[in-house]
Amino acid sequence: MRNILRKEVRLGTLTIVYFFVLFGLMFLLPGYPVLCGAFFLTLGLYQNFRYARECNDLVFSALLPIAKQDVVKGKFAFSCILEMCCFALMSVSALVRMTVFSDASVYRGNALMNANLFALGMALVLFGIFNLVFIGSFFKTGYKTGRPFITYIVICFVMIGVSEALHHFPGMEPLNSFGFDHLGLQIITLTAGAVCYMGLTILSYRESCRKFERLDL
Repeated sequence: MRNILRKEVRLGTLTIVYFFVLFGLMFLLPGYPVLCGAFFLTLGLYQNFRYARECNDLVFSALLPIAKQDVVKGKFAFSCILEMCCFALMSVSALVRMTVFSDASVYRGNALMNANLFALGMALVLFGIFNLVFIGSFFKTGYKTGRPFITYIVICFVMIGVSEALHHFPGMEPLNSFGFDHLGLQIITLTAGAVCYMGLTILSYRESCRKFERLDL
């Protein structure tokens, strides 16, 4: 596994993709849809898959003395590592807003979704959807990236819109809790997001292995 990841880092990755991890810091921006940070990270991953396609990375990897499912494992592992790095920045940013800047008027008067544990849970859901919709579709053909990513974009921004609107419905206000208010509910939503992320990623990985095994490169 270490050698597969080393190959991904040295040969199959655009250097600029690491820059997109920094979009996790968008959770610090007031008056901005913070979940767009998750989208920008997936945009970087999309560009990375396009780069791999243009370089015939899948063909090169398949010629190595490894199983075809190890090729899939390497792509998923690298993508998940970057997603978790971005999520770590989101988590730090959210905790800073919930503690150090808990009394800042610029955050207290924020009309959009607050950076809380519910927002972090939704970010994980978006990452999971990307893994299922885009990466899963990519390994179905080994070269198509445009249509799967457009499909993901539509789903992603619908989810962002729904997430931003939820707390405006009667009885749903606690989802936009500031700081550590309604902490129990926040923890539940974060846990649900983590479960969705793991479930969608595992499902996509298994399906990708099955499809890629049958694919004639």
